[in-house]
Amino acid sequence: MNIKSLGFSSFFEDQLLDLIKDKKLEKCIPARVTKEHKHSYRVISENGEWLATVAGHYAYESFAREDYPAVGDWVLVEKMDGEERAIIHKLFKRRSQFSRKMAGQEVDVQIVAANVDFVLLVMSLNADFNVRRLERYLIAAWDSGATPIIVLTKADLCEDVERYYNDAQAIAFGVDIFVTSSYTGAGIEEIRSLFKEGATGALLGSSGAGKSTLTNALYGNDKMKVSGIREDDAKGRHTTTHRELVLLPNGGCLIDTPGMRELQLWDQSESLNSGFKDIEELALNCRYRDCSHTSEPDCAVIQAVDNGVLEYSRLQSYFKLQKELAFMERKVNIQARLAEQRKWKQISKGLKKKYK
Repeated sequence: MNIKSLGFSSFFEDQLLDLIKDKKLEKCIPARVTKEHKHSYRVISENGEWLATVAGHYAYESFAREDYPAVGDWVLVEKMDGEERAIIHKLFKRRSQFSRKMAGQEVDVQIVAANVDFVLLVMSLNADFNVRRLERYLIAAWDSGATPIIVLTKADLCEDVERYYNDAQAIAFGVDIFVTSSYTGAGIEEIRSLFKEGATGALLGSSGAGKSTLTNALYGNDKMKVSGIREDDAKGRHTTTHRELVLLPNGGCLIDTPGMRELQLWDQSESLNSGFKDIEELALNCRYRDCSHTSEPDCAVIQAVDNGVLEYSRLQSYFKLQKELAFMERKVNIQARLAEQRKWKQISKGLKKKYK
């Protein structure tokens, strides 16, 4: 196994040179996380694939969920002699990460995929197609540091592909869009060509969008279990139940993820502008610099809606996401203060024990 084929680029090589200066880490080697379980991980390296857990000192120094490894992360591990397992000592800095708010009431971040070069936003060409949901995915994708790519699946089951394609194109400025069918093979080679040696892509989308079927098509066999959609509402059944990084036979790495019914954004206000470039460009022509685009005179955004240049539903989506991100920012700030207090309380407690 060539470590560069796993995506170990110069970005991580530079970090490795600094890490191995510590004599305590002399026996450690870099490995990539392929699966994440509750308290353990599956990692792959040049020397093999093992189960791994974080070292005690690693857990002690970690205060937030994002301090722990996620699928796609690079970690420094020490293989246990005579055992098929390893200990994780360090986490490499991430080159990119696709994040969302944890499901439920908990205010915390969930890293869906780390160190990816491009994010494949998968949406099926059926009744489950949703432009507003796609807007959310695009914002999170722009914020991840990876290149967003839209993949429209199940073209063989759609009678009006062009309409869906145009709807996606209208909100995805500068984003490549691929129309595919795993049944006929249409578009599969174009997607496969993205996965050069060392490149990593992540599949993201709702249940039933065809992510696992697309993975199988790219892999060349039934690597992932697949299920059909419900006939009554075209909603998908959960097939993938965990995130997993797989190595494609022709090169590159692919991260398949469970379907997400709702993508709750996480501190991505800066990327809102990238996802709504059309509104941001129109706003440059407003009379007032701080125009709210609701009732001000000579508002270029309102005029665009009145003239049919901008859809009212898209403007409403923009407002909704603005409010959601502002609310999340307030929650995150409170959470950050509490986390900082817990951190220093733990450090203070440790110092008292040391010098007692």
